[in-house]
Amino acid sequence: MDRLRQRADFLAVANGARVNSPAFVLQSLDRRQNLGRDDSGPIRIGFTVTKKNGNAPERNRIRRRLREMVKRLDPVSMQPHHDYVLVGRRDALSRDFATMLDDLRTALTKPSRQAYKGRGPRPGSSRVPSRPDPSRPDPGPAAAASRKPD
Repeated sequence: MDRLRQRADFLAVANGARVNSPAFVLQSLDRRQNLGRDDSGPIRIGFTVTKKNGNAPERNRIRRRLREMVKRLDPVSMQPHHDYVLVGRRDALSRDFATMLDDLRTALTKPSRQAYKGRGPRPGSSRVPSRPDPSRPDPGPAAAASRKPD
């Protein structure tokens, strides 16, 4: 297993599938499918924690806990030819380590949702775009012009 270290690799994985957990977000990317080439390289994994999760010692502790989880994880549970990024959350400081390890195991087996990219409402969302009500007359530009300016 190798480590992700370049920013471009992290950005590529961020466009892939993701699974949420209270202590982390697992992002994954199938290199063969998304890069369009025969990539027989090893599984690669990266770790990141944003500044909103605390000061440097807290972020480093979160990162160390995430690395230790991956060390204790059976590598067979990860899919070959994939890149993974674990994005740490603040709950990783206080969450029980065994629970976090179980969360990671289930995140790796769970069917992941694809990241949404595009405009408009998300597919499958119940939000309906606003449309004018046909029963109400259109006030037109004259109504807007008749208002007093603020």
